[in-house]
Amino acid sequence: MQTAPLKIGTRGSPLALAQAREVRRRLMEAHGLGNDAVEIAVMSTAGDRIQDRPLSEVGGKGLFTQEIEDALRDGRIDLAVHSSKDMPTVLPEGLYLSAFLKREDPRDAFIGRAAPRVTDLPVGATVGTSSLRREALIRRMRADIHVVGFRGNVETRLRKLEEGQADGTILAYAGLKRLGMEHVVTELLDPVLFPPAPGQGAIAIESRVGDARINELLAPLDDRDTHAALDCERAFLACLDGSCRTPIAGLATIAGDRLIFSGMILTPDGSEAHEIKAEGSVADAAIIGTDAAERVLARAGPHFFDWK
Repeated sequence: MQTAPLKIGTRGSPLALAQAREVRRRLMEAHGLGNDAVEIAVMSTAGDRIQDRPLSEVGGKGLFTQEIEDALRDGRIDLAVHSSKDMPTVLPEGLYLSAFLKREDPRDAFIGRAAPRVTDLPVGATVGTSSLRREALIRRMRADIHVVGFRGNVETRLRKLEEGQADGTILAYAGLKRLGMEHVVTELLDPVLFPPAPGQGAIAIESRVGDARINELLAPLDDRDTHAALDCERAFLACLDGSCRTPIAGLATIAGDRLIFSGMILTPDGSEAHEIKAEGSVADAAIIGTDAAERVLARAGPHFFDWK
């Protein structure tokens, strides 16, 4: 019988807390646990503290996970909750992504101040984003648009937009839905023309390898289709050495026992892009992602990422 409360580690932003509370709620429901059986431990990460520079300049995705993963490895917490798209493809030794909640809508959402749609923005308009992928895709759509850096949580970025620091911004629709802020969206972007980041819309749970008790507790929360899709997308990223310094998009969908994947790599200015499609058995999810990455890189040429 469990005596000490189960501890969930998370960042302290409103979205991160909403995701951790969702995991807590599902754990309690799945196992009939009381309110005092599962605690949320809020942790500050370097990615939260460093707000004056793009992630690509200060270390990439790992800035949002290192302190939480340190606590997980030394036993201060029992599991960690993350946005899947923030997770590096290489995790610390002894840790792994053990479960994924059912994925929310993976699309990007445009919030326009000067116009409701990207195509309707005036010539030379400014769009704020901290994502190289979004920047490259915007420039692919509209080479005349100026892109400025937007760091901070959802609320901070929307405040910057209201202050007039940009004519529009782009955020993950899933995050806005989890915060009950769908009403701010002026356009949902077509995932074919504006493909999402690998992992976007999915909540990931990280735990210690071989922790049988935690594995048993998490098993009812793990969504089979989401897990397979993320295995494919993360394999695509890993093969391409994907990080916050590389504009890479990818989305896998599941239809029965078949997995359909679409991926894209771009130059930062959006002037060159290479797309790839793949399909196969769900059981081969990671193989499909790796093969797609190798094929798109062969198509782009060995020097495609030389600008990094």
